[in-house]
Amino acid sequence: MFPGRGSFQGSRGASFSQILRKNLPVTTESFKPLATLTHPTNDVFNQQEKSYAAKPTVSPKVLIDKYTQGETHAVSLLHQLAQVLQFHLEIKETVTTGNIQGFYFAFCVVIDGVEYKTGMGITKKEARLKAAQLALPDLLPTLESLNYVLPEASDVPPPLPVKEKPSISDIHPCRAIHERKSSVNLQIPQAVKNQLTKLMNSHPEFSACAGTTAAFIIQTSSGCEVVALGTGNFNTKESASMSGRIVHDSHAVVTARRSLMRFLYRHLLMFFSKTANLTEKSIFQQNSSSGLLSLKNGITLHLYVNQLPKGAAISSKLRLNPLSISAWQVNNEISLHLSVEGKVFSVFSSSFDQSTSKVVSMSATDKLTQWQVLGYQGALLSHFIEPVYVQSILIGDIDCSDIRGMKISVSQRVEGITSQLPMFYCMMRPYISLVPSVATNSADKCQLTYGINWSEGDSSLEVVDGLEGKTVEQSPFKSGPALASRLCKAAMLHRFRLVAKEAQRQDLLATSSYTEAKRMAKPYQEAKNVLRAFLLQQGFGSWLTKLSVSDNFNM
Repeated sequence: MFPGRGSFQGSRGASFSQILRKNLPVTTESFKPLATLTHPTNDVFNQQEKSYAAKPTVSPKVLIDKYTQGETHAVSLLHQLAQVLQFHLEIKETVTTGNIQGFYFAFCVVIDGVEYKTGMGITKKEARLKAAQLALPDLLPTLESLNYVLPEASDVPPPLPVKEKPSISDIHPCRAIHERKSSVNLQIPQAVKNQLTKLMNSHPEFSACAGTTAAFIIQTSSGCEVVALGTGNFNTKESASMSGRIVHDSHAVVTARRSLMRFLYRHLLMFFSKTANLTEKSIFQQNSSSGLLSLKNGITLHLYVNQLPKGAAISSKLRLNPLSISAWQVNNEISLHLSVEGKVFSVFSSSFDQSTSKVVSMSATDKLTQWQVLGYQGALLSHFIEPVYVQSILIGDIDCSDIRGMKISVSQRVEGITSQLPMFYCMMRPYISLVPSVATNSADKCQLTYGINWSEGDSSLEVVDGLEGKTVEQSPFKSGPALASRLCKAAMLHRFRLVAKEAQRQDLLATSSYTEAKRMAKPYQEAKNVLRAFLLQQGFGSWLTKLSVSDNFNM
């Protein structure tokens, strides 16, 4: 979950045109780590171990049983599984970061572009083994949930060869892993649809809000469960709130992410409770190496969005012709974008005057880029837990047929940043795919600005007017007469202090404001500063700086 640097080694200093030309062949059906696309002969310098697809010869269960019985070690098991299950495996050297005393080597496992935790050792062999051992607890439950069936052996000789066109699996060696993932790709949208239907059946008057759905899903060996959900498409038209009781950004993925934060706070309270049963039910476990909590082994997080997020992911859908790309065009296509009352503008756009707008935020795509580096937990939660990343982003937009822009925006813009980040932070490249849609857009103009939010454990949904930044009178859940949303900053600060009290963190309870509590999260703030400097250095523009006075409130 906490890998080393990304596999794309050549983006620094390259022009945008070069970056895009190199990556135009990537399709939504087949994915290959960028290192294999950009530096096919650079294996010696990248020091990567690779294993490519081979014909299945033995059941994965047999291999896993041998490993659990101590008959083979973790590195051998990974290579055997890569051959049998036909996925692309790398065990690549990365860098140690943070306050690590002494000289250590560091490696991480990368499977079809998904990076796992970094293993360290005093020798390269020891670090490779540790990386493999750290990857298997996360990988094996996923394999078990896919119920692989291998063809039965036969004594009948194969038929004589017949000349035919090459199959798609011959052309795209990584296609097999996507076919296996397709069952999961169907499970997740179905889980979202079931939860959304349940909520809408209880409150059909808000069914028009469902078209912009985003949801976070936890996957374990027992299946998929929706834990946070949000809809919406607007920023507030109000001025920045000085009390923390206005929700400034109500876009679906932002709303779902804040709902996820409520879910994480709930499980932190369970972990720190004095009741053993509640602690056991929490998704968290103590990590002795960091002193923080981390997700239990076998738990992975995924994101579903019903619309392609606004920003560079949309603009890069693409109008880019590799033979006629100009630096100016690419600059605007995949630059950082600003969101204002439902519209987006490139940070380089001359048509947008920021001084005339009350509230401006970064686009949803840019926030996804940030969360895949800093984690989805935010600054306050990082006092208690390690960064939380999503393993996949599934897009159910029926109007979208090309997700190259999404891949470029979320992953490629920050390739190579991991080595500069503090310990436990990384650029986590998600698996991005198109999946079935769970809802269609409605033409109900009366609810155009409304958005709903819900997280696991809630008795009812909350409805927020995105332009007002407050709960509507008709909302099934209302926190009080002031109509402040349960997603507002003041509500998050309240939950933060509840957890700090249960965790007996007197240093955090002594903070005087929301701003101070965030600033005290030193590694998170360091990672954020590195990310913004990196994006600026790479030519994607400056990240919007918020007025600190808007966060300088207390309960």
